[in-house]
Amino acid sequence: METQQIKIAPSILSADFRRLEEEVKAVQDAGADMIHCDVMDGTFVPNITFGPFVVEAVKKSVSIPLDVHLMIVNPEKYVASFRDAGADIITVHAEACKDLGTVLTLVRESGAKVGITINPDKPVDLFIDHIDQIDQVMIMSVFAGFSGQKFINGSLTKVKQVYEEVRRLNKTCDIEIDGGINGETAQWAAQSGVNVFVAGNFVFKSDNYAKQITAIRESAQIGQTNLKNLQQ
Repeated sequence: METQQIKIAPSILSADFRRLEEEVKAVQDAGADMIHCDVMDGTFVPNITFGPFVVEAVKKSVSIPLDVHLMIVNPEKYVASFRDAGADIITVHAEACKDLGTVLTLVRESGAKVGITINPDKPVDLFIDHIDQIDQVMIMSVFAGFSGQKFINGSLTKVKQVYEEVRRLNKTCDIEIDGGINGETAQWAAQSGVNVFVAGNFVFKSDNYAKQITAIRESAQIGQTNLKNLQQ
C-alpha cells in the first residue's frame, strides 16, 4: 500500500458564519485540500448546525472538495439532498445506520465518495466488514457534536486497526481523523496511519490560516516518515 497524500480539511464549525464565504475562500487560499462540513441534527448529537443550503453556499464559494460529516439519525433520508448541494464525500456514523450496507450503497450510487465514522466509545467492528465499500474512514478523536474538545489518545488504537486492515486488503482508502488536531497531534495521528486531518479551532481561531495549515502538514509529514521507518 502506497503512502496516501496528506490532506487538510478545515472544519467550518469553527469559522465565523457572519463571513462564511470569506472564511472558506481564505482557507482554500491558505492551502486547505478540502472543506469539512459538520451537519448536526439535535438528535444524534445535542447540537444543531446547518443543512444542505449552507453546504450549497460553501460549494459555490470554493473549488476544493466538500467533506460532509452527517451527525444525524436516518442519514439515508438526506444523502440525495447533501449530494445535490455539492457534497463530494458523505460520511455517515455506523452507529446511526439501521442497515449500514444499504446506506453505503446509497451514498455510492449518489455519486459521492463513501465515508464512515464512529464515536470514540464505539468499536471499528461496526463497519470493518464493509471496508471494501468505503473510500474514507474517519476516526473521531473527540465525541461528535462539539468543537474545541481535547484529543483522545486512545483513538489512535482504532486508527491502527483500520490502517492494518486496509493494508491487509491492499486497498486504497483515506484514513481521516477529527478532533483536537494541531501541530503536535497531527504527527501522532500520521504515525498511526492517518492522512486526512480535520482541524477547526486550530485553523479558524488563529490569525494566520496558512501558518496553521502548514504546521499540520509538516507535522503529518514527520509522522508519515516515522511510519515508513517503522515498517522497514
